[in-house]
Amino acid sequence: MTRKNNYLYTLMAVAALAVVVAWAQTGLFGLLSPWDAYTVRIMNLCAINIGLGLALNLVNGFTGQFSLGHAGFMAIGAYTVALLAMSPAVKQMNFFMVPLIAPFDKIQISFWAGILWGGLLSAFFGFLIGAPVLRLRGDYLAIATLGFAEIIRVVIINVKGLTNGALGLKGIPVYTNLWWTTAYAGLTVLLMVRLIKSSYGRALKAIREDEIAAQAMGIDVFYHKMLAFVLAAFIAGVGGGLQASLIGSIDPAMYKLPLTFQILLMVVLGGMGSITGTVIAATIVTALMEILRFVESPLTLGAIHLPGIPGMRMVVFSLLLIVVTLFYSHGLMGDKEFSWDLLFSRRTKQGVTQ
Repeated sequence: MTRKNNYLYTLMAVAALAVVVAWAQTGLFGLLSPWDAYTVRIMNLCAINIGLGLALNLVNGFTGQFSLGHAGFMAIGAYTVALLAMSPAVKQMNFFMVPLIAPFDKIQISFWAGILWGGLLSAFFGFLIGAPVLRLRGDYLAIATLGFAEIIRVVIINVKGLTNGALGLKGIPVYTNLWWTTAYAGLTVLLMVRLIKSSYGRALKAIREDEIAAQAMGIDVFYHKMLAFVLAAFIAGVGGGLQASLIGSIDPAMYKLPLTFQILLMVVLGGMGSITGTVIAATIVTALMEILRFVESPLTLGAIHLPGIPGMRMVVFSLLLIVVTLFYSHGLMGDKEFSWDLLFSRRTKQGVTQ
């Protein structure tokens, strides 16, 4: 298939996605009935988790570094967007115990600018933490990044004059919609595809396979690892900001270790080093997180009454992860990617076989 046809099919897919988003969000600009708010909320979460999963896959899957600091970068982005986008009156209502420090008590900027600042601040912290810890390898790197995420959460709890402590922030302007989240997921996919196909992507894969051999080939290992880490932190910060604006409130308890493990689950299920796999797994896991809510609620089966057990959804996902690890050790997609050439070549083979 020619490159021109590939571009044409891609444009058609993007146009179809835009129609679906417009139908779900606005009822196709008033021509049809919009989708219910619950379904739209799940679609928003799917799109946000796609971006977050791809950011983690860039470090863990394509670069081969085991990082567990994703929740910390999301928290930085979320609190940055909240503090910059909330009005002074709403800030005063939140900070009724300890006043918000100047000049944040008077600042209010546009949502898109707040999202950008959230991503940049997360990238800055990614650079600060990456400079020392990326010289570590394996479990040591995982422990160091995990410690960073926990430090960020503890700092948020204790710096009450900036974050309102354990009370969190409420009344965050709800600007996030399907257009924002779909654009975030789409641009992240595009960025990942372009990056992985470039010389930088090939260098990252070489580092993943063998750092010593990559260095012997003239690749600046530390520079490329830092590039992936900072870029992943930026994407995670933007995703955290979008999530905060979607929910309308945040608190430090949201950014504990289980959040990072939930995103890591999407990466492992989809396939370490597969963009397509991460997109599929993020959609499946996000939908199942809502569908499986019934396992945490009281259930009556005839004469048998089962009490609701909080956290049972994660037990189900743990079992799912074990099954995939045993029977699909490389994830659902492995390191394979979707392409129009692959799709149409399979159809052609099926037609010839029939």
